[in-house]
Amino acid sequence: MNERGKSDSPVVPAKPPNKAVYAAAEVVEERGLAEGNTTSTTHPGRRAGTGVPSGLARVREVARKDKEARFTALLHHVDLDRLRAAYWAIRPTAAPGVDGVTWEAYGQELEGNLRDLHARLHAGRYRAKPSRRAYIPKADGRQRPLGIATLEDKILQRAVVEVLNAIYEVDFRGFSYGFRPGRSPHHALDALAVGIERKSVNWVLDADIREFFTSLDHRWLMKFLEHRIADQRVLRLIRKWLSAGVIENGRLSQTVEGAPQGASVSPLLANVYLHYVFDLWVQWWRSRHARGDVIIVRFADDFTAGFEYPEDAQRFLVDLRERFAKFGLELHPDKTRLIEFGRHTAWRRAARGVGKPETFDFLGFTHLCATTKGGRFWVRRITIKKRMRAKLREVKEELKRRRHEPIPMQGQWLRSVVQGHLAYFAVPGNTDAVATFRTQIGRHWYKALRRRSQRTRLNWTRMDPITKRWLPPARPRHPFPSVRFDARTRGRSPVR
Repeated sequence: MNERGKSDSPVVPAKPPNKAVYAAAEVVEERGLAEGNTTSTTHPGRRAGTGVPSGLARVREVARKDKEARFTALLHHVDLDRLRAAYWAIRPTAAPGVDGVTWEAYGQELEGNLRDLHARLHAGRYRAKPSRRAYIPKADGRQRPLGIATLEDKILQRAVVEVLNAIYEVDFRGFSYGFRPGRSPHHALDALAVGIERKSVNWVLDADIREFFTSLDHRWLMKFLEHRIADQRVLRLIRKWLSAGVIENGRLSQTVEGAPQGASVSPLLANVYLHYVFDLWVQWWRSRHARGDVIIVRFADDFTAGFEYPEDAQRFLVDLRERFAKFGLELHPDKTRLIEFGRHTAWRRAARGVGKPETFDFLGFTHLCATTKGGRFWVRRITIKKRMRAKLREVKEELKRRRHEPIPMQGQWLRSVVQGHLAYFAVPGNTDAVATFRTQIGRHWYKALRRRSQRTRLNWTRMDPITKRWLPPARPRHPFPSVRFDARTRGRSPVR
């Protein structure tokens, strides 16, 4: 990128598949061959227009047709209806910000509060409040910092994100999945598994961006946003949110870089940043330098890349480090590694006498090279063990607190815990792990109930009907990756 935020590297169409028998993950997901949107001089500002039947339809259509259009009139789309919808989309139990205003309290005078917020916004009198610092435990024992915005800031951020999504959803690449409408972690997992199974992938880059959300360069981020947004009122709003600061232990700290993790606007800003720093560059690099197949799947700041040749993988890693350094980002030295992984890995490693294929983690799952009963290669995914252990410890501690609640109350809560776990982790090939999770939940519950009295008569014969009554059975809740992936992408692949 040059000093004006324009790319020094040409943005060119994605590299077509080397073997077009199957569609790779990032190719199948593209909306046709990609067009660059940062190399040309931007067109004069384009107004979205008013009175269109579906609100943002005109914005979306202009963004789709003109990749260099800059939008000068966006804030009027943040109207009372959109603010109201944003309020109802917020969880009622969400933690309050520094002003202590809860969802329920704000809703007691909802229409009056929203009209006041709307008036202050369009009169330029809106002021962003600092975020409240909170910490949540990570699976590795560390603490993840969160910035909890005030309810009013959450409402406005959600409304603005909805407007900006109308523009950026037509720009973002097909291999970007994080926090986008209609996309989920399982869609990213499906794309990764299908890409490895159907393309000539022999090496996988397991990468981690170091402290991504706290490393965003505000100057670069605003330059990236200005590629598409010329409405200064919207840009000023985003600057306010970025510089509002954080309150921790009663002290206000200014934020000169980074975006508060947990804020409604942060995922979109992160996607915009990585769209220009990573996604467009990846497409250019793949078409310019790669000798073989290359697949990319990114979910927010987590991404995995697969390569046919080790020379491509090694050069990509070197070039990526240099690319990130230009924009204040860094790959974590201890969590970034290149491993041999793919359909031929097992027999190649066995021939060299170096043991089983290595594994890598992505979005809560450990990925393994495996074969079906019929001998076909497939990517098996199992729950990351430390994640499951951390969740079981959390449930155990909560059961101690709930020990004297009636069994039906405990059962309803534990059912929701197990259902939530199954809804995410019960994928094909992971039945044993989710069954183990359910079993361990039952054991912790059994011990907690027995501790309620020294003269308890509870044994496993009596406990078994209780667990069957309240804990859902462990069975797959997701189809095989190729089934859902093909259903989602049918008819949209440029190679079909």
